[in-house]
Amino acid sequence: MAGGKEIRTKIKSVENTRKITRAMEMVAAAKMRKAQERMRASRPYAEKIRNVAAHLSRANPEYEHSFLTKREKIENVGLIVVTSDKGLCGGLNTNILRLAVSHMKTWEDEGKGIMVCPIGNKGLGFMSRIGAKVKSNLTGLGDTPHIEKLIGAVKVMLDAYAAGEIDAIYLGYNHFINTMKQEPRLEQLLPLSGEQLGTAKGNWDYIYEPEAKQVIDELLVRYIESLVYQSVVENMASEQSARMVAMKAASDNAKSVIGDLKLIYNKARQAAITREISEIVSGAAAV
Repeated sequence: MAGGKEIRTKIKSVENTRKITRAMEMVAAAKMRKAQERMRASRPYAEKIRNVAAHLSRANPEYEHSFLTKREKIENVGLIVVTSDKGLCGGLNTNILRLAVSHMKTWEDEGKGIMVCPIGNKGLGFMSRIGAKVKSNLTGLGDTPHIEKLIGAVKVMLDAYAAGEIDAIYLGYNHFINTMKQEPRLEQLLPLSGEQLGTAKGNWDYIYEPEAKQVIDELLVRYIESLVYQSVVENMASEQSARMVAMKAASDNAKSVIGDLKLIYNKARQAAITREISEIVSGAAAV
């Protein structure tokens, strides 16, 4: 009964796979709750620093930071794209990378140079394969991102923008909407526009110490870093949600495959028994 043995081996293999996917589903569910809590905890800070930056950008009109100045001609574009370090999370990375490639092709057709800063191992591997110019990168953030780790890679892009090597910077990431839905987004990071900062409510009178230039310079850099950090925690919450859904779908599919294989095994077993009975009856009749 070689056919039956092969089918039993397949059933055992799929059952082992299902155990793994169920374990990964439970791990992703636990990490997803923590990632969502971290994401929601960071949103009030991001909103508050946005409000402060909106007021400060208008409170001292005699000094205009380079982050607020729109370049006359955009020749080089910087792209910070946030992906995951690990796979098995459905089409999460594919969606954001497809969106990034679409915009990169548009910029190339317009004759613009492109410098890329991938955050996440999947993004770095993809950008290296397509031959993109990687200005800086960051991998191995783990399950708990820290803004101290992000500062280095982001600062390289900000310094390039301040030096005039890059005329605009865009940020791509997966925005968390709910457990079942994550939306890939590509937003302009620099130069900062009025829509990004929002409308300042009322006029705040500031007393600067040590001076307005230093305060505004530091604040806008922190503001950009907070935007990148917020995109990373949003992407991590999206990653764990997508992985949990993908592993649940894999477990359900494995269960369905096991059922089909067991049905095939039972049919093969019954056919073998029927064949043996027929051979015995035929032999008895011949005698």
